[in-house]
Amino acid sequence: MLKVGITGGIGSGKSTVTNMLREKCLSIIDADIVAREIFIINPEVLPQIKEEFGYEFFDEEDQLKRKEFGNYIFKNDIRRKKLENIMMPFIISEINHRIKAYEENNCKLCFLDAPTLIENNLHTSMDVTILVWVSSHVQIQRIILRDALDLDAAMDRIRAQMPIDEKKKFADFIIDNSGSVENTKLQLDLIIKELERLNVKK
Repeated sequence: MLKVGITGGIGSGKSTVTNMLREKCLSIIDADIVAREIFIINPEVLPQIKEEFGYEFFDEEDQLKRKEFGNYIFKNDIRRKKLENIMMPFIISEINHRIKAYEENNCKLCFLDAPTLIENNLHTSMDVTILVWVSSHVQIQRIILRDALDLDAAMDRIRAQMPIDEKKKFADFIIDNSGSVENTKLQLDLIIKELERLNVKK
């Protein structure tokens, strides 16, 4: 099975590319979805977060107040690292479990959509890495509009990740998502053809 990592900066439009892959009925593991499901798969995570960060980030139904908690976490690198130390081992374990399941089902091509693919060294277990790239100006504007954040909050989230231009050196393919949806789709189609060729050779 050819394992393909997809990453990008926040607001780069990675989800747009992933949705295009879904339309092609390709196998995808979404790390953001895994991160949300971890609370159900591994209920021991929740008490650890409460103990470390307090109960005020949970509502009456014991659900995490995601936006409020996110604003708190991204303001401080130490807090963010503490949260990652709690959650990432569970997330990575579940991702590996899902990859193995696709392999056992004789899947030929599997995509892992992960915003911190490189930061957490997940790219080292991939055969190919695709970077969805946009300029920093476009990135900032998209985050502000999409997430209804002010500039400071948007910048906090950008600074929490490796700079998107820095990620280029780890990428086998780069999709420039600054233009039209049609242009992005054309770039992706060409990459998929190349992946299928690589898969045959593999």
